[in-house]
Amino acid sequence: MTSPSTGPRRIVCVPDSFKGSATAAEAAAAMARGARQVFPQAEIIELPFADGGEGTLAALLSAWGAPVESTVVQDAIGRVATAEYGRSPDGLLGVIEAAQANGLPQVADLPLQPLRADSYGVGLIARELLADPRCEEILLCIGGSASTDGGTGLLRALGVQFLDEAGEPVSPGGAGLAHIASVDTTGLDPRARAVRWRIAVDVDNPLLGARGAAAVFGPQKGATEQDVALLDAGLEQLAQVLALSTGRDPQQLDETPGFGAAGGLPLGLSALLAAEVLPGSQMVAEAVGLERVLAEADLVLTGEGALDAQSLGGKVVHAVRRYAPQEAAVVVVAGTVRLSAAQCRSAGLAGAFSIAAGPAALEELLRRAPELIEDTAAQACSLLRHAPGPEPRA
Repeated sequence: MTSPSTGPRRIVCVPDSFKGSATAAEAAAAMARGARQVFPQAEIIELPFADGGEGTLAALLSAWGAPVESTVVQDAIGRVATAEYGRSPDGLLGVIEAAQANGLPQVADLPLQPLRADSYGVGLIARELLADPRCEEILLCIGGSASTDGGTGLLRALGVQFLDEAGEPVSPGGAGLAHIASVDTTGLDPRARAVRWRIAVDVDNPLLGARGAAAVFGPQKGATEQDVALLDAGLEQLAQVLALSTGRDPQQLDETPGFGAAGGLPLGLSALLAAEVLPGSQMVAEAVGLERVLAEADLVLTGEGALDAQSLGGKVVHAVRRYAPQEAAVVVVAGTVRLSAAQCRSAGLAGAFSIAAGPAALEELLRRAPELIEDTAAQACSLLRHAPGPEPRA
């Protein structure tokens, strides 16, 4: 625990990215600079983190000291594009951030096409990893996608065919889902079955219904009310065909939490390749050894763009508090703070501070984010200099 006389011995800075303004690595470095102003004698460790969504690839590669790799893919509407991916230093684990290939930013220059967009490009990245005989596991980080295709595009890139009643391939993307009558896996890359697949999700939405992939996330991808109905029906048809062809329980495919992420991307991979779907923050924590790094921490600085109720339900702040020692003070620095002091205390946080100290234009906050994160971290550490750590949690 932090001592009023000596200060913390070990400080760990483990933030998520501040979307649009600072990467997780930039945020961690800024927090470290702020902490060093107040506690220059402390051991300060920077550990960029992520919850399985945007920024997860960068956070993992930064933690491992591994290089970013790139390959030629297709974006969500079939145009040639370049996507980044990575591997663990030993080459055993490949990491894909799906939005590198099927993300909304990559198609922002055109009107959104929710019925046409697909995940084929994500499968092209997977093919690169599967070509390496060392690869034993693929960690697929999903979120921010432009597609709602149930993972059919990715699987097509690996050799699976989705056929209509006449035995002809259906059209790519969400528009073709309702016409799927059978699945042909005879051309599936054997390596796809040989590796372990894990899918990191940052939401718990099911595949179908009012909280499903189409209803909740479809409008963000340009889907009209009519499009949402078509996509939801198409995902239901795909789930039924997959259940029939694999012997899986249709209800399990329909209702499993997280299957609604990234346009239902986990659906096909789970049914055909036994992919595991887990909270992204948990998987990233395991991959970077978060529990080990935090074990001796006296003070932990974490944060993200917005601290709200979702932050306490499986995202980065929740994971950090979960893995940090009970006696360590966990302080959040965020773009905005939407939790009360009572909510923060209940979550085991020593405090939460916004980088927006007063009225400011959003553009200014985005531009100055690293500087403001540093200053806010220093302010928080100054308050803690003479304060005891939080009471251990029950």
